Amino acid sequence: MAALKPSTLRIGNRYRASRLKGPYDALIIGSGIGGLTTAALLSDLGWKVAVFEQHYTAGGYTHSYERNGYEWDVGVHYIGDMGTTTMSRRFMDYLSGGKLDWAPMDPEYDRFYIGNKVFKAVAGKAEFRANLLKDFPQEAAAIDRYLELLSEVGKAMRLHTMGRLLSPTQLKFAQPVLSRLLPKTFQRTTLEVLSELTSNRDLIAVLTGQWGDNGLPPSRSSFIIHAMIARHYMFGGFYPVGGSWKIADTIIPKIQAAGGEVFTYAKVKEIIVEGGKSRGVLMDDGTRIESKVVISCAGVMNTFEKLVPPAEVKKAGYDKHLKTVTKSCAHLGIYAGLKGTPEELGLPKTNFWIYPSNDYDGDIQRFFNDKNAPMPVVYISFPSAKDPDYSRRHPGTSTIEIVAPAPYEWFEPWKNTVWGKRGEDYDALKKAMGDRLMEALYEKMPQLRGKVDYYEVSTPLSTEYFNAYDRGELYGIDHDPKRFSQSWLTPKTKIPGLYLTGQDILSCGVVGAMMGGVLTAVSVGGFKMLPVLKDVMAGKIRKTGPRLATGGAVATE
Repeated sequence: MAALKPSTLRIGNRYRASRLKGPYDALIIGSGIGGLTTAALLSDLGWKVAVFEQHYTAGGYTHSYERNGYEWDVGVHYIGDMGTTTMSRRFMDYLSGGKLDWAPMDPEYDRFYIGNKVFKAVAGKAEFRANLLKDFPQEAAAIDRYLELLSEVGKAMRLHTMGRLLSPTQLKFAQPVLSRLLPKTFQRTTLEVLSELTSNRDLIAVLTGQWGDNGLPPSRSSFIIHAMIARHYMFGGFYPVGGSWKIADTIIPKIQAAGGEVFTYAKVKEIIVEGGKSRGVLMDDGTRIESKVVISCAGVMNTFEKLVPPAEVKKAGYDKHLKTVTKSCAHLGIYAGLKGTPEELGLPKTNFWIYPSNDYDGDIQRFFNDKNAPMPVVYISFPSAKDPDYSRRHPGTSTIEIVAPAPYEWFEPWKNTVWGKRGEDYDALKKAMGDRLMEALYEKMPQLRGKVDYYEVSTPLSTEYFNAYDRGELYGIDHDPKRFSQSWLTPKTKIPGLYLTGQDILSCGVVGAMMGGVLTAVSVGGFKMLPVLKDVMAGKIRKTGPRLATGGAVATE
């Protein structure tokens, strides 16, 4: 197997100790959308923020890469709520300075192959309902009640989100009151809720056909995350024009305008805690960088298992807290390049979800017990068809991305080997899995057989290497019911000066992690953040420069 060449698509400024221009008002570990959102909003308070990314390019799961003349997005396959002036779109416009455009997918944005049956999800609430009734004419009552439940969760999420702004101690005491105010669905699994609406297993399978977007099948996922995702895509899917790397690329200038920077190849070795307070970070090269505010976008597991000194973790009780959550699933990925335009190849702006049956849990268990069993779900995305700018950047070509779950344990024997040089046995396992994923593609799109010019396979070790998730987890911590009742999962930690941001604060997904970043910015900036949020809601876009000329002060409880 030929050695893989590194990607040529890189954004951010390569870290060198000599390039630091402190002092900094805040240090952020990780350049995922949550970290960048927090940094950008604090920058509009005049804060000078340094973001440290261990990868060679910024963006976290929103980054893209180029190889062999093709370009792929590693985590952004589609985003909802971008078709009108939703809160999500307002924040995206504000953070990007209005320089990020969104292209709609086909009205049929998701297609579900469940056994030998085919169903679809279509954009628009009325259209969504009518389409379901066409396939399930006897289930009108269940469908209508389902839509009502989605609305109930949407309204209740405002209260849940506001609760995240409390400190862990405050939220611990407030949690019983919140639990009484929030709908009972907040404490239940998706399958429990839907099973009370209908006994039709096909209908339940269709309603939960996007379970791969949170990584848990309906029997294990919280109904909260299911409802949030279903609502998110109710009016269709959208794709960032120019590729997902444009998300970080358009946000970084806001950080730089206030004197801050986003550093790549910048590995943080430790969060410095002295006198019971966070004091800064120690870089892998031995450089100590001090700041009164340290914000981790590395995930709660990485933060408290690797970055915060063990004695401080135990003192604050995070060693016990970590036992109440679990790491999310790992996955396999295919990145394929084809000669020919999306139009010539007949590639749709629709995602494919391929399931062997409507028994999602059984299919997962069978596959995890035997890697030769049918894959429980295969997701196929056609990014070059979704992006109207792709053909300009890469004329005469197309790309396809395929994703499927896979246990980290299958690849753990090669954990300490070097990327691109893991050995023949590893390459053989990758090839076997890759061949199966490609066959799933050819089964649905036989016209593509023989048209693939290049493809490569990613494994959980790829995620571990590039995104620094210890077991290749795709969605941080699992989105089961108990995750949403944890009082310690707030931006403000029990260690003064240390904050959390990103997908573990609120929910997975680009918008979920972004809103987690907003919560952290509010938690850190306090009331000074209100004028900025007012500008966001008013649709005002600050393209350059900070709001204030001096650094901010940390908000107090």
